[in-house]
Amino acid sequence: MPKILVPISNGTEEMEAVIIIDMLRRGGCDVVVAGDGDVVVCAWGTRMLPDIMIDDINDDDAYDAIVLPGGSQGVSNFSRNQALESLLRRHAAGKGLIGAICAAPMLLHEFKLLPERAVVTSHPGVADVLSHYTYTLDRVAIDGSIITSRGAGTAFEFSLALLRRLADEKSALRVASDIVLYE
Repeated sequence: MPKILVPISNGTEEMEAVIIIDMLRRGGCDVVVAGDGDVVVCAWGTRMLPDIMIDDINDDDAYDAIVLPGGSQGVSNFSRNQALESLLRRHAAGKGLIGAICAAPMLLHEFKLLPERAVVTSHPGVADVLSHYTYTLDRVAIDGSIITSRGAGTAFEFSLALLRRLADEKSALRVASDIVLYE
Protein backbone atom coordinates (compact mmCIF):
# COMPACT_ATOMS: atom_id res chain seq x y z
CA MET A 1 0.00 0.00 0.00
CA PRO A 2 1.60 3.27 -1.09
CA LYS A 3 2.15 5.79 1.70
CA ILE A 4 1.35 9.38 0.75
CA LEU A 5 1.97 12.62 2.64
CA VAL A 6 -0.45 15.51 2.07
CA PRO A 7 0.74 18.68 3.85
CA ILE A 8 -1.86 21.34 4.70
CA SER A 9 -1.52 24.83 6.13
CA ASN A 10 -3.81 27.68 7.08
CA GLY A 11 -5.10 28.93 3.75
CA THR A 12 -4.84 25.61 1.91
CA GLU A 13 -7.54 25.17 -0.74
CA GLU A 14 -9.80 22.70 1.04
CA MET A 15 -11.45 21.29 -2.06
CA GLU A 16 -8.10 20.26 -3.48
CA ALA A 17 -6.90 18.80 -0.17
CA VAL A 18 -10.08 16.81 0.49
CA ILE A 19 -10.39 15.49 -3.08
CA ILE A 20 -6.74 14.39 -3.10
CA ILE A 21 -6.98 12.73 0.32
CA ASP A 22 -10.30 11.03 -0.47
CA MET A 23 -9.41 9.81 -3.96
CA LEU A 24 -6.05 8.39 -2.90
CA ARG A 25 -7.60 6.62 0.09
CA ARG A 26 -10.33 5.18 -2.13
CA GLY A 27 -7.54 3.92 -4.37
CA GLY A 28 -5.96 2.01 -1.49
CA CYS A 29 -3.25 4.46 -0.46
CA ASP A 30 -2.27 5.15 3.13
CA VAL A 31 -2.64 8.94 3.26
CA VAL A 32 -1.07 10.90 6.11
CA VAL A 33 -2.27 14.51 6.45
CA ALA A 34 0.44 16.72 7.95
CA GLY A 35 -0.40 20.19 9.22
CA ASP A 36 1.47 23.19 10.49
CA GLY A 37 -1.04 23.48 13.34
CA ASP A 38 -3.36 21.29 15.43
CA VAL A 39 -6.31 22.73 13.49
CA VAL A 40 -5.86 24.08 9.97
CA VAL A 41 -8.30 26.71 8.75
CA CYS A 42 -8.48 26.36 4.99
CA ALA A 43 -8.98 29.07 2.36
CA TRP A 44 -12.79 29.08 2.62
CA GLY A 45 -13.08 28.53 6.37
CA THR A 46 -13.21 24.73 6.52
CA ARG A 47 -11.36 23.39 9.56
CA MET A 48 -9.24 20.28 9.15
CA LEU A 49 -7.53 18.17 11.78
CA PRO A 50 -4.15 16.87 10.57
CA ASP A 51 -2.97 13.36 11.47
CA ILE A 52 0.49 14.67 12.35
CA MET A 53 2.36 17.94 12.65
CA ILE A 54 4.85 18.62 9.86
CA ASP A 55 7.53 19.38 12.44
CA ASP A 56 7.01 15.90 13.96
CA ILE A 57 7.91 14.01 10.77
CA ASN A 58 11.19 12.18 11.29
CA ASP A 59 14.06 12.29 8.81
CA ASP A 60 13.74 8.53 8.30
CA ASP A 61 9.96 8.60 7.63
CA ALA A 62 9.50 7.43 4.05
CA TYR A 63 6.65 8.25 1.67
CA ASP A 64 5.95 7.06 -1.85
CA ALA A 65 4.63 10.51 -2.73
CA ILE A 66 4.24 13.98 -1.29
CA VAL A 67 1.22 15.79 -2.71
CA LEU A 68 0.81 19.53 -2.22
CA PRO A 69 -2.65 21.12 -2.43
CA GLY A 70 -2.77 24.77 -3.46
CA GLY A 71 -4.42 27.85 -2.09
CA SER A 72 -2.36 31.02 -2.29
CA GLN A 73 -2.18 31.65 1.46
CA GLY A 74 -1.38 28.01 2.24
CA VAL A 75 1.39 27.99 -0.36
CA SER A 76 2.74 31.28 1.02
CA ASN A 77 2.82 29.76 4.52
CA PHE A 78 4.61 26.67 3.22
CA SER A 79 7.22 28.76 1.40
CA ARG A 80 8.49 29.78 4.85
CA ASN A 81 8.28 26.27 6.36
CA GLN A 82 11.83 24.90 6.63
CA ALA A 83 10.64 21.46 7.79
CA LEU A 84 8.55 21.04 4.65
CA GLU A 85 11.34 22.33 2.42
CA SER A 86 13.80 19.86 3.95
CA LEU A 87 11.30 17.02 3.61
CA LEU A 88 10.63 17.85 -0.06
CA ARG A 89 14.35 18.12 -0.82
CA ARG A 90 15.05 14.68 0.71
CA HIS A 91 12.08 13.20 -1.13
CA ALA A 92 13.13 14.70 -4.48
CA ALA A 93 16.74 13.54 -4.00
CA GLY A 94 15.39 10.01 -3.65
CA LYS A 95 13.38 10.46 -6.88
CA GLY A 96 10.09 10.21 -4.96
CA LEU A 97 6.85 11.21 -6.64
CA ILE A 98 5.79 14.81 -5.99
CA GLY A 99 2.39 16.23 -6.87
CA ALA A 100 1.50 19.94 -6.78
CA ILE A 101 -1.76 21.58 -7.80
CA CYS A 102 -2.97 25.17 -8.21
CA ALA A 103 -0.42 27.57 -6.68
CA ALA A 104 1.65 24.74 -5.14
CA PRO A 105 3.97 24.28 -8.16
CA MET A 106 5.44 27.65 -7.07
CA LEU A 107 6.89 25.84 -4.04
CA LEU A 108 8.72 23.44 -6.31
CA HIS A 109 10.16 26.45 -8.11
CA GLU A 110 11.06 28.32 -4.89
CA PHE A 111 12.69 25.22 -3.40
CA LYS A 112 14.58 24.65 -6.70
CA LEU A 113 13.07 21.20 -7.23
CA LEU A 114 12.03 21.67 -10.87
CA PRO A 115 14.46 20.72 -13.63
CA GLU A 116 15.30 23.55 -16.02
CA ARG A 117 12.97 22.37 -18.80
CA ALA A 118 10.32 20.72 -16.64
CA VAL A 119 6.84 20.46 -18.11
CA VAL A 120 4.53 22.09 -15.58
CA THR A 121 1.11 23.61 -15.21
CA SER A 122 -0.54 25.58 -12.43
CA HIS A 123 -3.32 27.96 -11.56
CA PRO A 124 -3.34 30.81 -14.12
CA GLY A 125 -2.65 33.30 -11.31
CA VAL A 126 0.89 31.96 -10.80
CA ALA A 127 1.70 30.97 -14.40
CA ASP A 128 4.09 33.90 -14.86
CA VAL A 129 6.37 32.59 -12.08
CA LEU A 130 6.65 29.26 -13.93
CA SER A 131 6.84 30.64 -17.47
CA HIS A 132 10.56 29.92 -17.93
CA TYR A 133 9.87 26.18 -17.60
CA THR A 134 7.99 24.29 -20.31
CA TYR A 135 4.62 25.66 -19.23
CA THR A 136 1.47 24.00 -20.51
CA LEU A 137 -2.24 24.71 -20.21
CA ASP A 138 -2.94 20.98 -19.93
CA ARG A 139 -5.16 20.13 -16.98
CA VAL A 140 -2.50 17.74 -15.65
CA ALA A 141 1.20 17.78 -16.58
CA ILE A 142 3.56 14.89 -15.91
CA ASP A 143 7.32 15.28 -16.08
CA GLY A 144 9.26 12.36 -14.62
CA SER A 145 8.50 12.17 -10.91
CA ILE A 146 6.59 15.47 -10.84
CA ILE A 147 2.86 15.78 -11.51
CA THR A 148 1.26 19.23 -11.57
CA SER A 149 -2.29 20.42 -12.15
CA ARG A 150 -4.28 23.63 -12.58
CA GLY A 151 -6.70 24.01 -9.66
CA ALA A 152 -9.78 22.83 -7.79
CA GLY A 153 -11.59 22.06 -11.04
CA THR A 154 -8.86 19.61 -12.07
CA ALA A 155 -8.41 17.93 -8.67
CA PHE A 156 -10.18 14.72 -9.72
CA GLU A 157 -8.04 14.31 -12.85
CA PHE A 158 -4.93 15.15 -10.83
CA SER A 159 -5.79 12.55 -8.19
CA LEU A 160 -6.43 9.90 -10.85
CA ALA A 161 -3.04 10.67 -12.47
CA LEU A 162 -1.42 10.18 -9.07
CA LEU A 163 -3.29 6.89 -8.58
CA ARG A 164 -2.14 5.64 -11.97
CA ARG A 165 1.46 6.17 -10.87
CA LEU A 166 1.04 4.93 -7.30
CA ALA A 167 -1.18 1.94 -8.03
CA ASP A 168 -2.29 1.22 -11.58
CA GLU A 169 -4.80 2.11 -14.29
CA LYS A 170 -7.30 -0.44 -12.98
CA SER A 171 -7.37 1.23 -9.53
CA ALA A 172 -7.80 4.68 -11.08
CA LEU A 173 -10.66 3.47 -13.29
CA ARG A 174 -12.34 1.73 -10.34
CA VAL A 175 -12.24 4.91 -8.23
CA ALA A 176 -13.49 7.03 -11.14
CA SER A 177 -16.36 4.57 -11.66
CA ASP A 178 -17.17 4.38 -7.94
CA ILE A 179 -17.66 8.14 -7.73
CA VAL A 180 -19.45 8.26 -11.11
CA LEU A 181 -16.83 10.59 -12.57
CA TYR A 182 -17.24 9.01 -15.98
CA GLU A 183 -20.19 7.18 -17.43
